[in-house]
Amino acid sequence: MLPQPLARGAALNLAARVATVLLGLAILVTVARFGPEVQGAFALFVAFESLLLTLFSGLGLLLAREISHRQAEPAPLLGALLRAAFVLGLAAGAVLLAVSTVAETEPYRHLWLLALAAPLLLWVPTASGLWLGQGRMGPLNLPQVAAPLLVLAALTVLQQFGPAPVLAVLAAWVVGKTLVGLGTGAAASREAGWAPADGSALRKQWRFVVVIGATNVVSLLNYRATLFMLERHSGLAEAGVYSVAVQVAELLWLLSSSVTISAYHRIGAPDADQAALTTLRAVRVNLLATLVAAPLLYAGAHAALPAVLGPAYQGALLPLALLLPGVAGYAAASSLSAYYTNHRGLPQWSAAVAGLSLGLTIAIAAWGIPRYGAAGAALATSVAYTLAIALALALFLRDAGLGWRGLLWPGATRQSRPA
Repeated sequence: MLPQPLARGAALNLAARVATVLLGLAILVTVARFGPEVQGAFALFVAFESLLLTLFSGLGLLLAREISHRQAEPAPLLGALLRAAFVLGLAAGAVLLAVSTVAETEPYRHLWLLALAAPLLLWVPTASGLWLGQGRMGPLNLPQVAAPLLVLAALTVLQQFGPAPVLAVLAAWVVGKTLVGLGTGAAASREAGWAPADGSALRKQWRFVVVIGATNVVSLLNYRATLFMLERHSGLAEAGVYSVAVQVAELLWLLSSSVTISAYHRIGAPDADQAALTTLRAVRVNLLATLVAAPLLYAGAHAALPAVLGPAYQGALLPLALLLPGVAGYAAASSLSAYYTNHRGLPQWSAAVAGLSLGLTIAIAAWGIPRYGAAGAALATSVAYTLAIALALALFLRDAGLGWRGLLWPGATRQSRPA
């Protein structure tokens, strides 16, 4: 069982995640009804935004680690990191703008929208490190709920005017996310209080930030590589249908991420026993919850997808069935990543696991997509996730001095950890 404070945090986080997911599903339904091609362009554009955010996500995780692991005063570092995020956003925006000027197809030619918003978009994951390090779920989740709420409101207005062009849909997304970025940065700065910016921790641990960013980019590509491969092979419409299967399957991670985020500050505790056993509990809960939820999720999707989105999305059901086993097993990855990143300070471990999964995914998808289309992409992803997480669990249990029995049965005790 989870400790009571952790259980309360997980419950609060889960409630916020449920709200976020419901809003996300409403956005999915709204965009998908504009047609599979619009949905495909939207999914690829959001993948680019995710790439931007994950590339610099190490800034927020550095802040969280300094607060939870080193008990640092947040205000000086927060100011320095928000400034760094803004400058890095300007640099990333210049790259995106250059890509958009030479691209001729959607959504790539609309990346200038993302370029304009990049500096403020990065304030959300950076400033959220304050509340992640403190283990405060309320303010941590508020931006995650506010952003899709604003986007949905804008899309609802668009819907009143009939079919919306891709540019209008993407603009609604960017405007909502930008407003939340500005508000999140301001709220965190006000709460932390004023202090002269101190970037000494960033200067000392810039390698940590770079490795975190690289790790998360590899992880994101692990989740989205097949979407880009399918779009190149079969076009935007099939990618749009497949993206619906991916988004529905990843609803399972609503459960696992809720537990991991609420436990993040405890996993990062200096005490090795507490960190290892908290991670083990989180992994156990994550796996149990997702394995139970997977068939229920498929049953609901089988009944709802074609009826709600239209007959064009009937083709999402087979890829969804193939995705779910691997996605359910990979739910353990978030807690393991938190352990190695926040407690051990070894984000390269997570990069290695994600890299293994990515390599397997691309290799299998290169064979499967030309033969089976979206079903081949889903099968490649599921097999790669399963193999990678099995290896990751074995390495964690050995490193933490725990056996496989400890994963299956509560009451495990940690024996030793190699130096």
